[in-house]
Amino acid sequence: MNEQINKFIDIISAELDINSWQTAKAIDLLEGGATIPFIARYRKEYTGSLDEVSLQFIRDSLARLKELERRRGAILESISEQGKLTDELKEKICSAKTLSELEDLYLPYRPKRKTRATIAIAKGLEPFAKDIFSQKEMNLELEAKKYISEENDLDNIDEVLAGARDIIAEWVNENASARHSIRRLFEKEALIKSHIIKNKKSEGSKYQAYFDWEEKITGAPSHRILAMFRGENEKFLRISILPSEAKALDILEQFFVKGTTESSNQVAKAVKDSYKRLIAPSIENEMRQVLKQKADEKAISVFADNLAQLLLAPPLGEQNILAIDPGFKTGCKVVCLDKQGRLMHNETIYPHPPQREWRQAQKKIQSLADAYDIEAIAIGNGTASRETENLIRSIQFKNDVKAVMVNESGASVYSASKLAREEFPNYDVTVRGTVSIGRRLADPLAELVKIDPKSIGVGQYQHDVDQKALQQKLDDVVISCVNGVGVEVNTASAQLLKYVSGLGPTLAKKIIEYRNSHGPFKSREELKKVPRFGDKAFELAAGFLRINQSENPLDRSAVHPESYPVVELMAKDQDTTVQNLVNNEKLLNKIDINKYVTKQTGLPTLKDIIEELIKPGRDPRKKFASFEFDKNINSINDLKIGMVLPGIVTNITAFGAFVDVGVHQDGLVHISEMAERFVSNPAEIVKLNQPVTVKILNVDVDRKRINMSMKV
Repeated sequence: MNEQINKFIDIISAELDINSWQTAKAIDLLEGGATIPFIARYRKEYTGSLDEVSLQFIRDSLARLKELERRRGAILESISEQGKLTDELKEKICSAKTLSELEDLYLPYRPKRKTRATIAIAKGLEPFAKDIFSQKEMNLELEAKKYISEENDLDNIDEVLAGARDIIAEWVNENASARHSIRRLFEKEALIKSHIIKNKKSEGSKYQAYFDWEEKITGAPSHRILAMFRGENEKFLRISILPSEAKALDILEQFFVKGTTESSNQVAKAVKDSYKRLIAPSIENEMRQVLKQKADEKAISVFADNLAQLLLAPPLGEQNILAIDPGFKTGCKVVCLDKQGRLMHNETIYPHPPQREWRQAQKKIQSLADAYDIEAIAIGNGTASRETENLIRSIQFKNDVKAVMVNESGASVYSASKLAREEFPNYDVTVRGTVSIGRRLADPLAELVKIDPKSIGVGQYQHDVDQKALQQKLDDVVISCVNGVGVEVNTASAQLLKYVSGLGPTLAKKIIEYRNSHGPFKSREELKKVPRFGDKAFELAAGFLRINQSENPLDRSAVHPESYPVVELMAKDQDTTVQNLVNNEKLLNKIDINKYVTKQTGLPTLKDIIEELIKPGRDPRKKFASFEFDKNINSINDLKIGMVLPGIVTNITAFGAFVDVGVHQDGLVHISEMAERFVSNPAEIVKLNQPVTVKILNVDVDRKRINMSMKV
């Protein structure tokens, strides 16, 4: 097993272009149960400061290589049981680097179902097939007559020759070298072609661009591939992925056709049949999987980047918030939240048609703002949002009250969830959804972790991609964001705590139960009193948990408890206390960290400690900044070509970015309209929730489509 792991280490190190010892240390820590955030933050000396992306790659590559090794072992065992495992074959199998190479080598030995070749072999035609395959000079008709027999159900020469060709076709298909060459041809030159299925033209109009489309797979972008595959799954499109048949047959004939004899002609026919009936469908299916996987990876990467930006959006912070979920006929649901996000009041106002109780709504909002000392108003960005924003901006508040439009995607999913029902058992879904809108303004991360990321609305074809791979990536993103920001134990929900390194749902629930029974935690050390919160969990989690009420200032920081003695020694050497050392940049800059290097604590950790002590518990998220739409633009009907408007980026895809200009319908800034220069990746230009200025290029009111440009 050690030899196998060493092989994995060499492969992964080469792929990542890092030292083998770094990979070995990372694998050792991962296999020992350490989490990626913990290793990246608190074990830099062990791994040579590998970041989370590299550690995720090592984890995923290790799993892939283990699966490859498991399959290799199963193949070796299967062939060995058949008594056909030669030393040469074993060496080839052991040297195979990919699953496709392994399967090619195993193909001749795979237990077969009934095929045309097995039927022909059962009729006794294998010796004749071998003679033909050798392509020696012989009288085919004369030799074929020898196999005509009622017993074998062979009535004539044509049936005998066809049976022999079926056997040869299977041999051609099972030749690993030939399959490898054809696979390379597919990879380099195959075209993906898309056609509309007969009689589906009117129903499948959304796939009009792909009714008659073709391009090389090497240049096909992920979003087009996923769109075509979706059209095929919905039975509107027919997709093929094939190279030139003539080139493929030329390659195969070079492998198998060795002369100009009658036998050679039969082999050429068998080769053509093998390609069309066996090889091409098989490798086309492989290419589909490869293309789908690559497209999935791109789409998942886009989704993950968007999710990270959304989770790390600037928080407003602890303020008294009035949240509104706008609506027309059903009215606007209003809730008041205190600084900790607790629900203090809820009711419904009807300022918009058909009721039009504008003045009453103004007075009600004004009185609630006064009664609950409201500092900010969160307005959901759905139906009637601009009209509701106009209502709020028409009110003269006594104090300075910010009005902020909040993306409400997924709020309805949360409001109907088990978690929301447990949190607010006595309130309906409208109240729960409005609370979620308000809390998102205060702390997007703490609230959005309660919602399935796929429901937040920042993905690209998220329902078409591999759901297991998507979930793993999104979990990685949430875990990274939560641990990067840190969590205040005494206010965090179980949903937020479960993402903290080393915790999970069970320990998160135990922490909440302990907190409810014993009151707020007074120190990190007290966490050890939580049932089942053992030493390992404490090691992995403590650095990411904050106790802002603790007397020890280090408990409010990202300094890990294992490093407290180092900080205490620094303070002692400076003839001061830890309390005085924290936040004292002048004093901290005097410290020579080289004096504190040990086998366990190296320079990377010591640098992190000093940086953290300068600004303990700092939030890595940007400062909150308000944004306002153009007051004269409220619906898509207000838009005119050529208008230049402020907007906010709501979603980023591989082909561009969607921007909200306040008309309840996001517009598309195509990648070609994002800058005066060539743009290969929209994420290079914009970030989620980024304010931008756009020009209106085209408005299709009926189809609700808006085209914009950032070349203003």
